[in-house]
Amino acid sequence: MKYPKQLLFFLLWLAPTFAQAELVIEITAGRDDPTAIAVAPFSWSGWGAAPQDVAQIVEQDLQRSGQFAPLGRADMLGMPSSESEVYYRDWRASNVEYLLIGRLSEDSAATTVEYELFDVYKQQRILSGSESGSPDELRMLAHRVGDAVYHQLTGIRGAFATRILYVAVTQRLAAKDTFRLMQADSDGARAKLVLETNEPILSPAWAPDGRQIAYVSFETGKPAIYRHDLENGQREQLTAYRGINGAPAWSPDGNSLALVLSKDGNPDIYVLDLASRRLRRMTHHYAIETEPTWMPDGRTLLFTSDRGGKPQIYQVDLSSGKTERVTYEGSWNARATVAADGRTMALVNQEDDRFHIAVQDLKRGRLHILTTTELDESPSIAPNGSMLLYATKYDGRGILAAVSVDGKVKFRLPSRAGDVREPAWSPYLDNP
Repeated sequence: MKYPKQLLFFLLWLAPTFAQAELVIEITAGRDDPTAIAVAPFSWSGWGAAPQDVAQIVEQDLQRSGQFAPLGRADMLGMPSSESEVYYRDWRASNVEYLLIGRLSEDSAATTVEYELFDVYKQQRILSGSESGSPDELRMLAHRVGDAVYHQLTGIRGAFATRILYVAVTQRLAAKDTFRLMQADSDGARAKLVLETNEPILSPAWAPDGRQIAYVSFETGKPAIYRHDLENGQREQLTAYRGINGAPAWSPDGNSLALVLSKDGNPDIYVLDLASRRLRRMTHHYAIETEPTWMPDGRTLLFTSDRGGKPQIYQVDLSSGKTERVTYEGSWNARATVAADGRTMALVNQEDDRFHIAVQDLKRGRLHILTTTELDESPSIAPNGSMLLYATKYDGRGILAAVSVDGKVKFRLPSRAGDVREPAWSPYLDNP
């Protein structure tokens, strides 16, 4: 098998053009029976105007989840900021089930957000709390409030106070394209440059602690895997073998990376111990083996292989080396990623030359197609398992989009300036 074919398979999702820009949210589908909630504007105690509209950020988080239908401010009969100002009859008249109010204050040390959630029909407070931090982290404090409300009302941990990675490229006519690895909040806001180079960047992956990432960069003229500390910006090249060095995936304990190397011939799956730098080869096959991802127990790897003729998902037990095929529905399945529960696997499924995002129940084997667009790729699951982030095409441009695991909630995150690709949703962050 010749190297160009291997490289083509490995770089399947590399897009020709991207652009650096903050992402925006466009909700395209939601649930038929969302919960009616009102998020009243938070009061402000400080100099001048409030630095951020915290209530609006929380409202947008809840609306984006598809689980909630927030009441517009123009339809509110009151805007309370304390329990004594809450008149339940006004909110019942607006058919609101829950009301969130809050207060924002600051001192020389920190900015504080206090909040209270009320059940309108039971006429009682069901949640209260506060979040404090530096003024420049106020938007993340708002996401934490959204997480608390989401958890209280759904029983599922929220994932608004997380981050995403994606790759953006500026296309230039008379020079090389500029590739940028970007970091942003889960809603696409506060985009921040992580790395800029004139060579391709691929496969960004989060470490379990959310402080480090790994990715593939061609900055030396050939693919190499790098480890990057997001807190201090320090980078370390981990591999530079002949041929393919790609698809890094962190183990659940953060001590190892699964990756793809072709140094011994065809692309195979290896595991790199980050402390000893010892490599362990996990597959030995003449086919192309790529795109490893860990099961949450850390004892099994999923990967894509064309050993059956076309790409399908397989799994290999790290102790025994036993390999089994996982996907059978559809002629082409690739790019697996697994939710924290170890049961739901997201992947790219091809039928009739159309690439869709799908999920498969790993216990029952059932495959469910989630998207209807035709060029969907690179799925990444939110840490609470509720949503999938992926790359697709819209109006001729590469964008990011999201879909709930049941397919009912959908929204787009296009860049205002160009194309984006290769999304990766962070784990939960101790200090987001």
